Amino acid sequence: MARVGFVSLGCPKALVDSERILTRLRAEGYELVASYEQAELVVVNTCGFVTPAVEESLQAIGEALERTGTVVVTGCLGERPEQIRERHPKVAAVTGQADVGGVMREVRRLLPLEEPSFAGLLPLASDGGRPDARAVRLTPQHYAYLKIAEGCDHRCSFCIIPSLRGPQVSRDAADVLREASRLVAGGAKELLVIAQDASAYGSDLRHRSSRFAEREVRAHLVPLARELGALGAWVRLHYVYPYPHVRELVTLMAEGVLLPYLDVPLQHASPRILRAMRRPGGAEHHLRTLAAWREICPTLRIRSSFIVGFPGETEDDLQQLLDFLAEAQLDRVGVFTYSAVAGAAANALPGHVPEALAQERFERVMEHQRSISAARLARQVGRTVRALVDAYGALPGEVVARTEGDAPGIDGVLRCETDGTVRIGDLIEATVTGSSDHDLAGTWQRTLPWQPAVPRFGPI
Repeated sequence: MARVGFVSLGCPKALVDSERILTRLRAEGYELVASYEQAELVVVNTCGFVTPAVEESLQAIGEALERTGTVVVTGCLGERPEQIRERHPKVAAVTGQADVGGVMREVRRLLPLEEPSFAGLLPLASDGGRPDARAVRLTPQHYAYLKIAEGCDHRCSFCIIPSLRGPQVSRDAADVLREASRLVAGGAKELLVIAQDASAYGSDLRHRSSRFAEREVRAHLVPLARELGALGAWVRLHYVYPYPHVRELVTLMAEGVLLPYLDVPLQHASPRILRAMRRPGGAEHHLRTLAAWREICPTLRIRSSFIVGFPGETEDDLQQLLDFLAEAQLDRVGVFTYSAVAGAAANALPGHVPEALAQERFERVMEHQRSISAARLARQVGRTVRALVDAYGALPGEVVARTEGDAPGIDGVLRCETDGTVRIGDLIEATVTGSSDHDLAGTWQRTLPWQPAVPRFGPI
């Protein structure tokens, strides 16, 4: 049997692409292996969003070439084949992002199967490559990423996603809901909804309806979220821009339909810097929006990301960001130093901030936010929370879980003492007994029953 290794880099959206490629490989009869020593060919799914990610991707390609000799490159950096071949001329093939068909074409050419495989006749879902129970998952069984759209229509000056992944292309609501139903039926207790701009979901489709479970559902984030919430799993929204209809989503959170969690990439608070970034808003506008959301849903947890060291950023601009964070009281914050990615419009702006100064500003913002996050976490001590168990801890009976306010991989965890009966994937109730800058400690009270409410969605 032909053996294929796989390296997956980048964001959750790229991870979904990797799952689809792996699913197709397995369906056609290729053996998926976990080491270079076993692999006859390696596929590397790359990231090209920022300079450090580009370098990581190029290094991964080089390692795969050195260890196996035959490498197919795909993903965002694959949209720039000349950059890959300049560094690694011996790469066997390069395809673009989300190009399942292109990857399969090259793998078949370079590593043909010795005998025809009937596995390729297995039915596939209408989302373009994800089968039902046979799908390869790169996440644990109890949670899954659900990509609702590809690409982006924004033209932020620091970002090259539109040139790499193209304009926004949304999936019909029925396709999304069929996939979500299968994921829940397969044991996913949390669905992490992702798109480059989830708030704009369906705008390219003019929010057309499609038929799911004998009813019409519009391709719009609000009705889609309402349907997802009815499946019985946690539903967490990522990369939500503060459009007016987000208030309706927050109302669904207050009603318990969605997790009270929003990942909103605000990027800065200085109006001058935001204009240079080609982003809307400013500190006052952001604060009004956050206050309105919290009035609707007081338990709302808000994550955001910010860029420091953007060209032209002054000490006054940075102070505006620090002042905003002090007033906004965000629960989680990611901070990045500006990275001059080839092709980004911001590269041509004057006043580039020296790397050392950008790093110093990064550390100041992180230290400032650390105290805010720690204080907000401390307020949870003594409360009873629900949490999803991701792993076993280092101590006997200890588990590592996430509360409703924590997404996997980017937010904190709840380290919880149990009676030893709790398993990975369980939904538990716990009392918070302590907190730190980033994480919580707790004591297990009980394991909650979980019964998915999966609607009938018909044949594949």
